[in-house]
Amino acid sequence: MSSRRSASPHSLSGAGSGPVAVLVVTWNSAEVLPEFLASLPEGMAGLDWRLVVADNDSADDTVEVVRTLAPGATVVRTGRNAGYAAGVNAALAAAAGWEGGFRAALVCNPDVRMRRGCAALLVDALGEAQPGGGRVGISVPLLYEEDGRTLLHSLRRESSVTRALGEAVIGNRRAGRFPRWSELVTDPAAYERETVADWATGALMALSGECLAACGPWDESFFLYSEETEYCLRARDLGFVTRLEPSASATHLGGDSQVSPRLWTLLTVNRVRLFRRRHGLAATTAFRAAVLLRESSRAALGRPASLAAARALAGGSAPQGAP
Repeated sequence: MSSRRSASPHSLSGAGSGPVAVLVVTWNSAEVLPEFLASLPEGMAGLDWRLVVADNDSADDTVEVVRTLAPGATVVRTGRNAGYAAGVNAALAAAAGWEGGFRAALVCNPDVRMRRGCAALLVDALGEAQPGGGRVGISVPLLYEEDGRTLLHSLRRESSVTRALGEAVIGNRRAGRFPRWSELVTDPAAYERETVADWATGALMALSGECLAACGPWDESFFLYSEETEYCLRARDLGFVTRLEPSASATHLGGDSQVSPRLWTLLTVNRVRLFRRRHGLAATTAFRAAVLLRESSRAALGRPASLAAARALAGGSAPQGAP
């Protein structure tokens, strides 16, 4: 089934007793989609599920690939490169219109490959009460690089001035073992147990219907990057935690944010934008300075992406739309 529509944010409260909605946002994704679609039956094993693909005006054969390989999928054509959050909202709105709604949503990048039973483990974790208070509203798996063996550090702490400074001076991977000094969680023990994090990278996450109903739509003002951060923090504010389910795992083929100056700049600028929303002027000024120090020091070492980000933070033009 196909439709051409944009997100209808106020229709996202319609979670119910229906299947698990598998939501995928695509943009020129024809190359990675066939393997993703082929991997879904194993990854979703044990669940009743339906697929929704929100396509952000791909110029390649993305829509044709979905129609050929997954003819039962709901295809939502946004008609523009609307950004990741807008695509998620469009997919959620489509799933909310199903008879009976949906009981949980699985937000996936098209370059994710779930291992057998991954989704069922994530969905089963939703709603569990936590010893420290709150319930699991968002669950995430272990993510591995394309080789299937190298673990990706997908858990994050909320941004703070001291963490930004620690990353600037020590480096985020070295500082990541110490909660006070880095946003990135690199402690191996955190990935061996059910770990509650402030947020997690959004390549693959399960969201409970209750959490979705409470939080509402994703924030479309973040075209790309920080949208999952904002959503996890908003969910936490409302009593829903983000938790790693270490028995669930998937491979993430990754992206090019680490090498593309435009994407890295967008990621860096959006971190500061989100921090500014949650903190006062003085804290934001200090945070921005610490992030600028990090990017400037790496730019001095010859990293073009950091040079672009530093220029944007220092007052140059920041990317606002599609790469």
